[in-house]
Amino acid sequence: MRTLSMILLSLSLGGCATGPAYHRPDVRLTEQFAGQTSFQEAKKDWWREFNDPLLDRIVDRALAQNLDLAVVAARVAQARAAAGAAGAALLPTLNGGASAAANRQSTHSSIGGVAQRLGMPRNYEQYDVGAQASWEIDLFGGLSGERRAARAEYAGNLADQEAARLSVVAEVVDAYLNMRGLQAQLAVAEKQVGIESSLVDLIRQRVGQGIAAERELNRVLGEQRGVEASIAPLRASIAAQMNRLDILMGQQAGTGRAELSVAVATPGALLPRGDANPAELLRRRPDIVAAERRLVAANARIGAAMAEYYPHLTLSGLFDVISLGTGNLFTGGSVQASGGAGIRWRLFDFGRIDADVAQARGREAEALARYRSSVLRATEDVETALVQLSEGRVQIDKLEQQVAALTIARDQARHAYENGAVALLDVLDADQAVLNASSRLEQARAGVARASVAAIRALGGGYLEV
Repeated sequence: MRTLSMILLSLSLGGCATGPAYHRPDVRLTEQFAGQTSFQEAKKDWWREFNDPLLDRIVDRALAQNLDLAVVAARVAQARAAAGAAGAALLPTLNGGASAAANRQSTHSSIGGVAQRLGMPRNYEQYDVGAQASWEIDLFGGLSGERRAARAEYAGNLADQEAARLSVVAEVVDAYLNMRGLQAQLAVAEKQVGIESSLVDLIRQRVGQGIAAERELNRVLGEQRGVEASIAPLRASIAAQMNRLDILMGQQAGTGRAELSVAVATPGALLPRGDANPAELLRRRPDIVAAERRLVAANARIGAAMAEYYPHLTLSGLFDVISLGTGNLFTGGSVQASGGAGIRWRLFDFGRIDADVAQARGREAEALARYRSSVLRATEDVETALVQLSEGRVQIDKLEQQVAALTIARDQARHAYENGAVALLDVLDADQAVLNASSRLEQARAGVARASVAAIRALGGGYLEV
């Protein structure tokens, strides 16, 4: 319970009990990311830099039709309405009303009996038109605190919407790049089937001539069937990624398969865009912005809870006209009015206000921990993605050299086998080596492109808090 002197002191200091002032928490970060020293300026439509018109169309459809984005948009609408309601609580409330009633009194009732004895009519009509107003004066900042909290929650939901948008776009691009990488691996496998088929024809011809044993033909046929068997899981994985894209676009799985079935080269990796200073993540990552806005809301609710220590003052007024007939309804004699003020003060509540304030402080501590955790996890995402991107580029370079060398070795082995210089096993080993290296190369190319998407997503994808 607060004494009168404490209340007067609070009024003299500004008339509100807003709780602790909010300051952005300090999270210790390094001066720059270890995996990258500098970036370019961010662009919100970063996926267009892949220069793939089909990918652009898919992303546009996802942004327009994705159901997860529809859910987040509905939450934003709810938060906007809640913020409007919290702001309206600071303003007066005016209610208007009108009524008309026809009455007939029983002669056996007390009122009807008296009216009959006095010669007054038992039947009468009563009309009432008026307005009533009330206004809670926000002396100690409780309503203002709720308004700040609601506005911060609304801002947090807007940031959540941007985070969801970034997540959906990144998921779409990742699925698309994964699909293109699998299609490239499928092309490698199908090309290898053709090579194995030509080798089968060669061995079959040599067996017919009595130059090669039939076991060599069976061996190369087995190798061909093994390569053909590897095609089925690749096709299944491609179909799964196509279905994933359909769902992200808000349509039934299998709808867009015809459009996506035409294989093209996997787009090259993008250069991540963003500031090299990890502290810029506080402005670039919408999830961090959302976490901070919720921290602001939790801080404001401490003040709203503390305002319950103080009295609540409400002003009210009533103005209406009442008449037993419509002819005199709007004359001066029909007017009645009243005004007043009321005070509500929780003087003794067995510690409920203390518990509410403690609960509000606990929620602020929770929001603070979540904010700091989101910052640290963001730096983890960036560092991991940048390392994968840089090391993936090194891997591609080495794999390209490996594929080139193994292709030459395979051609040399094939030529030597035709001349009888080496055994068939050497040719099969060379074919398998080229197949494995080529498949890893296509997988690495898709992996690096996907790593660049992960890095862009980790850096906020062009989002900038305003």
